[in-house]
Amino acid sequence: MTKPREIRLSTTPTPEALADLRLGDVVYLDGLMYTAREGVYMRALEDKANIPMELPRDSAANFHCSPAARINPDGSFEMGAVTATASFRFEKWLPEWMDKSGAKLIVGKGGMNSKTYKEHFVPRGAIYLSTVGYGTGALLGRGVENVEAVHWNEELGLAQAMWVLRCNKMGPFIVASDNQGNCLFERENEKIVANLAKAYEGTKPAVLKRYGETDDRSDEVIG
Repeated sequence: MTKPREIRLSTTPTPEALADLRLGDVVYLDGLMYTAREGVYMRALEDKANIPMELPRDSAANFHCSPAARINPDGSFEMGAVTATASFRFEKWLPEWMDKSGAKLIVGKGGMNSKTYKEHFVPRGAIYLSTVGYGTGALLGRGVENVEAVHWNEELGLAQAMWVLRCNKMGPFIVASDNQGNCLFERENEKIVANLAKAYEGTKPAVLKRYGETDDRSDEVIG
């Protein structure tokens, strides 16, 4: 099995750097990255508020994330884990957000589908990066050198605010879409489904079984 490539990538990546990314590459990010999810999107796109950063000059990396962090009375910040949230929840805002912000890296959990990537990401030269598994919030937090600023926290609350993070080898993230709109999860799921029937060969019905346990794939709750 070929070992995935490891790549250090700027949060203001060049078109050439983005075009070089392949599905399954492991990426570590350097530079400024900001968090933005539904609160930021609605404020910037629906309420037409001015974005409090110079985008994409300062950053082209949008993290779907709620940091485990706080603002101290003296205005300083404390941050521990930075855990991604599911990106499909924000899909409806992304085309307009990418147009307005110039975002080229959308980072989050779970991703979307190849149709979304081909229709919205590819024409805008954007790539999707996914977190790797669960329980990586503390690991990702180690890649945050500093909290540069927090915007709109009074209006949106800490979870929905725009956190600006200075990153140094923050990751790992995995390339889940490419510049052709291919989807890593769809590709791997096809391989799994092709061999799934073999997992049932020779199985016998359980004498005592929990809900959903079966020796017949046609009875699967999720298939």
